[in-house]
Amino acid sequence: MNFTLYRELLAVRPIRRLLLIGMVARIPHAAAGVMLTLHIVLVLGQGYAAAGAAAAVMTIGIAVGAPWRGRRVDTVGLRKALIPSVIAEAVIWSIVPHMSYELLLPLVFIGGLLSLPIFSVVRQSLGVMASGEQRRTAFALDAISTELVFMVGPAAGAVVATSGHSVLGLTLVGISVSLSGLFLMWFNPPTRSAAPDARFETDQQDSAEVSVVASAPAQVQEAAAELVPLAASTGRRLGLRHKVIHNFSWFTAGVAAVFAAAAGAGMVLSGTDVGIVAALETGGDQAEIGIVFFFWCAASVLGGIVYGAMHRTVSPILLLMGMAALTIPMAFATDTWTLSLLSLLPGLLCAPVLSSASEKVAELVDESRRGEAMGWYGSALTAGVALGAPLAGVFIDGVGPSTGFVAVGVAGVVLCLVALVLQRLRRRRIAAAAG
Repeated sequence: MNFTLYRELLAVRPIRRLLLIGMVARIPHAAAGVMLTLHIVLVLGQGYAAAGAAAAVMTIGIAVGAPWRGRRVDTVGLRKALIPSVIAEAVIWSIVPHMSYELLLPLVFIGGLLSLPIFSVVRQSLGVMASGEQRRTAFALDAISTELVFMVGPAAGAVVATSGHSVLGLTLVGISVSLSGLFLMWFNPPTRSAAPDARFETDQQDSAEVSVVASAPAQVQEAAAELVPLAASTGRRLGLRHKVIHNFSWFTAGVAAVFAAAAGAGMVLSGTDVGIVAALETGGDQAEIGIVFFFWCAASVLGGIVYGAMHRTVSPILLLMGMAALTIPMAFATDTWTLSLLSLLPGLLCAPVLSSASEKVAELVDESRRGEAMGWYGSALTAGVALGAPLAGVFIDGVGPSTGFVAVGVAGVVLCLVALVLQRLRRRRIAAAAG
């Protein structure tokens, strides 16, 4: 391990500033999750399954919007791409807390669809500004800063909601995120290395082809004109197919495996989040939510520091399987302190899972499509979150708070086992074809 990598990386001012902005911008959203859950349960009088469904609707919106937001960053630049998010965050979250549950659902979906893409932007920029071992350390630092956010955000959200100020709190979330978006637009971190514009090169090639055709003999041009109507229909079909294949040429089996790990991580983390809130609220200890989140996130920070100093990567699937398996024992907690202690072991692997997955995406996808890829990576993560919250909520409402941990833990282990089996079968097919 080489812990000096942290000092070297933080000495780079743009990286240090980006990590700081990313951390500050995530705090309101981290508070919003717990605040929205408790607002639905305590103010609107709905159950945890309904709260989990609302969280799922919001994260589905994020999952749908993230690739589009990432592609917009790739094509029009960061500043123009963030304008819709800056406006929507302030407007939507000012309206949501005043709505009934039925009207709240479509609004949180729109809010998710147009949410500030802070996750993908920060990781895309870090992938540009750092390389080699520095990149692993940069992603680890980003995961660590995220865990620091979740030490503060959910605890603050729980305090605000349980004190009866969830309406004001959710409104402040939207305003704070919008201000963070404006600051990010002002800073405008790089999302692509300095290189010739690919679109310019394509235009130059098209111009050259036009010049060649124009200089061809008249007989050749007449023959080509006769072939145009015949080829037009087939050309359109082939062109559409080629365009679709070209647009997703970066989506390889390796990238798919990373996305599966991201989805599993989101499922386990969101299910654990809901399980912690339900376990403490059922026992009348909701004011102590911050204690459990502190232990859980502090363990993740420690795990991220160790992983970021390592000289080799570890498969995100293996890391996820360990985290999911270690989440199951949290079901045996009897009070705030036992729940806090049992959260340490799965917490140690949280930041390494996200760091390893982000590093793999940066390695496997060319930076010209990395914004879109990071958007899809964020979609996979939020799709897992959308699945984990209601999955845990159904078991919590139907059986008891402890079963939420078991449900998402077992589901995460099964997902990893299936992924490992598919990877082994793929390697065997490749080896057989090569032989």
